[in-house]
Amino acid sequence: MTAAFIPLTFLPGEAYQFDWAEEWVILDGVTTKVQVAHLRLSHSRMPYVRVYLRQAQEMVFDAHARAFAFWGGTCERGIYDNMKRR
Repeated sequence: MTAAFIPLTFLPGEAYQFDWAEEWVILDGVTTKVQVAHLRLSHSRMPYVRVYLRQAQEMVFDAHARAFAFWGGTCERGIYDNMKRR
């Protein structure tokens, strides 16, 4: 069986993608689970990554504000993968 996929193409400024990941890091000698906010411009694939101790609405807003400041603007739309309500 062959895997099927639809190639996606985007214009500059058309969209960004957002998702969370969990990683383990050592903070002050203690193994700690952290939440990593990943944002990526869909056209250029330029990433922005920020680490938080938890996932909450405030962290989503903070990650977006910092990514948009880093990129110098935002896009027409955001694409979100399996956002959970907590």
